[in-house]
Amino acid sequence: MDIAKHRQQITDRIAELTSRIQRISDDLEQLLPADLEDQAIDLEDDEVLERLGRANETELRFLHYALKRIEDGSYGICARCGEDISDARLAAVPHTMVCKTCAAEG
Repeated sequence: MDIAKHRQQITDRIAELTSRIQRISDDLEQLLPADLEDQAIDLEDDEVLERLGRANETELRFLHYALKRIEDGSYGICARCGEDISDARLAAVPHTMVCKTCAAEG
């Protein structure tokens, strides 16, 4: 397993999410327009942005935890069965803690 490659993928994704969260925050701080119909549209948009922001923050926490697992040597090892997690799975879901088999079992 190429830990350096996975670490870089995780740090790149952290940077992307951090930037995205900042843009969402900036958008949410915009003043509402004077027109009531435009306000209603903006409020609906804000609800969507807030949900996206929360999802991004959750993923960000998972990615930071993945970096901690890299540092302690447990990254890439299934938390459930102790087997190695495949590189393909880690590339697709870099913060995963379980192998494909354990994930399928629920």
